[in-house]
Parts: sequence; C-alpha cells; structure tokens
Amino acid sequence: MSTDMDLWDADEAAALVPAGNVEAERILAATAMADPGCVDEMAAKGFDPADISDERYRMVWFAVEDLAGSMASSAIRWQAVAHKLQVWHGEGRMVARPLTENELGELYMSAIPGAAEYWATAVTKAAVASRARTLGSMIHVKASSPAFDPDTDVAAIQSEVDNLVRPAGQSQMVDLGDLLPDVLVRATTPPTNEDRVPTGVIDLDALLSGGFAPGQVVVIAARPATGKTTIAAGFARAAAFTNKIPSAIWSLEMGREELATSILCGEVKIALHHVKQGIVEDAIVARAAARLPELAAAPLKIDDNPYLTLPGLRASIRNLVRTFGLKIAFIDYLQLMQAPPAENRQVAVSMISRALKLMAKEFGITIVVLAQLNRGPEQRTDKVPMVSDLRESGSIEQDADIVILLHRPDMYERESPRAGEADLIVGKHRGGPMATVTVAFQGHFARFVDMAADA
Repeated sequence: MSTDMDLWDADEAAALVPAGNVEAERILAATAMADPGCVDEMAAKGFDPADISDERYRMVWFAVEDLAGSMASSAIRWQAVAHKLQVWHGEGRMVARPLTENELGELYMSAIPGAAEYWATAVTKAAVASRARTLGSMIHVKASSPAFDPDTDVAAIQSEVDNLVRPAGQSQMVDLGDLLPDVLVRATTPPTNEDRVPTGVIDLDALLSGGFAPGQVVVIAARPATGKTTIAAGFARAAAFTNKIPSAIWSLEMGREELATSILCGEVKIALHHVKQGIVEDAIVARAAARLPELAAAPLKIDDNPYLTLPGLRASIRNLVRTFGLKIAFIDYLQLMQAPPAENRQVAVSMISRALKLMAKEFGITIVVLAQLNRGPEQRTDKVPMVSDLRESGSIEQDADIVILLHRPDMYERESPRAGEADLIVGKHRGGPMATVTVAFQGHFARFVDMAADA
C-alpha cells in the first residue's frame, strides 16, 4: 500500500477514535506527584505511560519520573514539576501548553495515594480500547484496498491484534523468591509427555531429559541429501503417532504427497523405492492399510507452501496452538524461508532465527528447524560436521537451544566399517550435556532407528 494511503489511514483512524480515560489520567498524574514511588512500581507491573492520551498529564508523569532521582522528599511538589514542564516546552519536547503552577497545585490536591494501580489499569483499559478502534478503522481501509493481500495483510493484522492487550516490551519481572520453589519441585519430578516431546530415539531422549522442551528452538543441520527431512519426519512420527502430541510440519522443499509417502514408509516399513515404482506387494499394502485409521487419527498436520513467510508462520502457529493444541513445529528448512527485507542475507537469516525463538517462547512450543551446512565437513579428513559449519552460523547458533548435526560416514566412504550408521552430534545443548548418539540409517524405509531396534 502506498505511503499516501498509509497517511490517509492514520488520519481517518485518528478522527474516529475518542480520547482515553482523561479523568483516570488526571488522578494518576496527581498521584504520581504525591507518591513518586508509584512511577517505578507501575513500570515494574508493565504500565506504559504512552497510554496516557492527554499530553499534559503524560508529561507530568515523565517529569515526576525525571525528578524522582534527585528529590529527597517522599512527594514532589508541583512547583518543581511546573519548572520542568516549562523547560521541556521551551526546548520543544512538549507540544501542548504545560499546566501552570496554579493548575498543577489544584491537580496535586486530586491525588489518591495507594490507588495508583487502580487508575493505571483504567488508563490502560481505555488505551487498549482506543487502539482497538484505530486498528478496526485501519483494517476496514486496508481490506477495501485493491492492494489487499490476504497472505501478508491478515497475518500482520493478527499480530497487531495480539499486541493490543499485551504490547511488546511489557515487563515480565518477578521476584526470584517466587521462582525458587518451582525449581526444587522440578528437581525431584522427572519430565513427562506433558512438558517434553520424545524424539523416539532412546539415547537422545535420555540426553535431553525426556525429549524436546517447550520454548526451545532445535536446529537439525547437515549437508544436502544426508537425511535431515527423514530424521525430522521420524521425530514427528514419534510425537504424533507414538505419543499423540499435536505436531505440524512446514515443508518448503518436499511436496505434501512426497512427505506423506516418506512418513508412511518409515512408520510401517515399506520400501520407499517400491512405492515410487508401484510394485509394493499386496500383503505389505494390506498391512499398511490396516494401520491407516490409526495413523489418519494422529495429530499431525502438513503445510507444503514453498513461500512461507514469518508473519504467515506466526499466524498459522498461533491458530494451531489455539485450535489444535500444537506442541511441536517442524520447518524444512530455514534457508528456504522467505526472508524479511534486510541489507544482506546474513542479517535476514538472523531476523528469521530470532523470530523463531520468540515464537517458541511466546507460544510455549518446540520449534525444530532444519538447516543446511556449508562445505566445511567435506574439507576435513574425518568429514565430521561442526556447529560452525552452519550457513550464517552466528545467529542460528546463538538463538538455538539445541543443535543436532547429522553425520553419515558411509556418505563419504562406501566401504566404511560403519556403513548403515549415522551420528546425531549434539553440538549445542543449552543447560545440558553434549554428546553423540549413534543410530541406524534404514534408507530404504526412509527412517533412522535405535541401533538395537529390529530391522
């Protein structure tokens, strides 16, 4: 949408939106002068003074905030506030006419010490309602425009709706003492499926204290054709089929039919190349068909949109968390995501990885993202990958809680004594140990399994 349209949107919306709760703002400003300590108290509870719509009262709040550090008294007299406002007005920092000393004196008498939280809540409520009306007006204008794009505009609108009640940057501060009892409870309570997503690999689950945790970003990285999608599909099968944990896969490279084929082959042990050739034996087809009702009922969704954007992903995750109870999301793979505008590719990837971490934390889910490695492993004698081999490794490595590097020795040496084996190298594990877990690669069945598993 053009700049002119954006300006018109804002003007139209502003004309339609009534002011906030000015009476609550007046009392709150007065209370701040009489009880300046409430300014810090309200900030710690997430109050944003920008929600005070009347600039005269908003600047009183800021003046108290500025003066509080240098005033010894438990109250800040209106004379000091009046002087500060006059200075700011003269400097151009305050557009509206400041309240005079007499007006501030009268305002001071309206203070209600001890009730700041009540009036701050009233101010915030009015501000949220005002922003909602503004957003509603803008949505109407945007949706009426020929340039309206459902894929991007709806996701952006949803993000704005989310921020109405809980604006970005709201304080989450709590006392340490309130957290410590829960730490001791967790210390004596083994993780369960309620707070972990098992991977289906016994040794990996043991290393990760039961599996992946909510709020984590897990990176699975390897060179092309090593089996990133296959191992991720295995984790998804363990979550959805074995543990009935709501899961979703966003596949930017492989189509939904191809991915479904791989998942089915890995679950019921059908030779993938036989499926592609259409020569699967009737007995094997019957065995697979017998499990179809069970597998079809599993909580696993697939999206193969190759043009996945961050706003689109966030909107989808948000919807699935609310309607489906989503616990784990798989993205295949990071470097194929539509990058936001940035000065270079490294910055764009950094924005993507940071956004994924924020989504995982905000929605309380695990996000497993696949990523390509550069040619670093191929230039080493042992071919073993390292975390630093991640393309644009700085931001990905920084934001990830767990980095699993997939290595198959027989990719580089056909006669390797370790043919059919693969290493899951946990190269980063925030808050836990790093180790290498060896699994068996059954490429014909499109799956990785525990070394002790039946063929």
